[in-house]
Amino acid sequence: MNHVVTLQDAITAFADFIEPTTAELDTIEQEMPLILADVDLLDAHITTLDRTPSELDERRIRRARRRALAARVALVNRAADTSLPGGAA
Repeated sequence: MNHVVTLQDAITAFADFIEPTTAELDTIEQEMPLILADVDLLDAHITTLDRTPSELDERRIRRARRRALAARVALVNRAADTSLPGGAA
């Protein structure tokens, strides 16, 4: 005879591990400027999917790309500053 185990029992057993940890939430918060900049860039690209991009659209995409790149550089620089021992640059 086969026993049927509900999925709820399996999920409930690991309920404490499903929530993000404080460290994971802190990492997400540090990456939030990059995430928002990438969302803006994606939004700029999505608006031009069904039409030929105008000059205004191209400027919007360029600005969004620059913001995303600047946010990515800032995140990498921040991570490099915290990982170097002794404050050496």
